[in-house]
Amino acid sequence: MATESKIEWTEQTWNPVTGCTKISPGCKYCYAEKMSHRLQAMGASGYENAFELTLQPQRLNQPLGRKKATTYFVNSMSDLFHENVPDSYIEKVLSVMEQTPQHTYQVLTKRADRLPLFFCNKKAPGNMWLGVSVEDKEYGIPRIKQLQAVKNVKIKFLSVEPLLEDIGIINLDEIDWVIVGGESGKNARPMKEQWAISIRNQCEAANVAFFFKQWGGWGADGKKRAKIENGRILDGKLWDNYPDARI
Repeated sequence: MATESKIEWTEQTWNPVTGCTKISPGCKYCYAEKMSHRLQAMGASGYENAFELTLQPQRLNQPLGRKKATTYFVNSMSDLFHENVPDSYIEKVLSVMEQTPQHTYQVLTKRADRLPLFFCNKKAPGNMWLGVSVEDKEYGIPRIKQLQAVKNVKIKFLSVEPLLEDIGIINLDEIDWVIVGGESGKNARPMKEQWAISIRNQCEAANVAFFFKQWGGWGADGKKRAKIENGRILDGKLWDNYPDARI
């Protein structure tokens, strides 16, 4: 079943696909990979293949049974636009979205190169938010342009997490929301405060909603620790903004 999420910017997760493969530095310490192996060891249904990419058609209809308006993060344990997920299966996922207009669906991908082609002859569901991961300049920044090439999407967003370097000036045309966060876990790579503040400042200048998710395994003081106090405070403030069209 879809499950309640501990991710600060969503309410529930829905995983009609599980498993993935690594394609960029942001994937190095993937939380979903570790969780998949843990769930396999626990005998959890749907994780018999651990982190091997697996379609889960038995989960497709899960949101249909929930009448209460809910924000779903789609495929927190995978990537809907992974090259091994057929177009026909993605279309089934989008069909469920269209059948449940009371819900909001947040889709995040690192396979942004697939987006313009997939959506060139089809319109995205009106309740789908589409986002790309932007962890660095080399891999992350090019995804922004590929997202911007998709038309007729209600909300476009960037997940700048884990933020691994100063990504400089970013093009925020047609971007509605930016999430920034540091990496968590014992192998977390540090995020410098000024990197996040630079993005915050650009969002404010462009009138783009800014959400600071977490410091992760490091604090603003540059020290690593198991638990961060004020872990969501950036520049003395909690940044908890959502785009105006949030349902």
